[in-house]
Amino acid sequence: MMQLIDTHTHIYLPEFDDDRDDVVKKALQNGVVKLLMPNIDSASVFQMLSAESRYPGICHPMIGLHPTSVKGDYLSQLEKIEDYAKKHKFCAIGEIGIDMYWDKSHLKEQIIAFKKQVEFAVRKRMPAIIHARESFPEIFSALEEFKGSGVKGVFHAFTGSVEDAEKAIMMGFKLGIGGIVTFKNSGLDRIIKEIGVKNIVLETDSPYLAPSPFRGKRNESSYLCIINKKVAAICEMDEEKVAEVTSSNAVELFGL
Repeated sequence: MMQLIDTHTHIYLPEFDDDRDDVVKKALQNGVVKLLMPNIDSASVFQMLSAESRYPGICHPMIGLHPTSVKGDYLSQLEKIEDYAKKHKFCAIGEIGIDMYWDKSHLKEQIIAFKKQVEFAVRKRMPAIIHARESFPEIFSALEEFKGSGVKGVFHAFTGSVEDAEKAIMMGFKLGIGGIVTFKNSGLDRIIKEIGVKNIVLETDSPYLAPSPFRGKRNESSYLCIINKKVAAICEMDEEKVAEVTSSNAVELFGL
């Protein structure tokens, strides 16, 4: 059976409290052997680490402050995040970034928090998982400060242009491709054809962004095989080969 890696799932959230064991079991049955978990804020760390303990070798945690969680207390939040990073092993710094879709009132703080966490990722030699929603110019501007630093990571749930994709790749990043690729008129087919599977990793962002035909319902890691199938069709490749390349990308990037 081909093996897949879900590089972005919030399996620890309450949406899975009633059937988390079944969801993980179903993922494994569908060849999804690793579930990488991005953090949200200091309050979500306990649940995330509990999932890691319950599913050792399967669930791998990240640490970071999500941009929509950047509020007036963001500096103390960042201190807590860094403190956790000293005490526990994480596979990435994330989910971090800039979000100009939900709330722009803390944009200045988001940019500061993003830069601080990218700097932390560089210092720890860990990949940064970037949330970029309606904020590619701001993200790229912030990343310019880290040219030549060895910064690397993933542009999660990528929805930018071909030019954005090429710029992100030049800066040392992979593109996170999830359920959006199955949406009609997403435009991701053109981008994936242009950049190739060597520059992407696969993700679900579950419980969000379920692929067609489950769009609008709760997403889960087992649906990664639907995303893999769609990417294979776009690139005119075998599904097994897409799984092999994207999983190898994830293993190398995250040190799995």
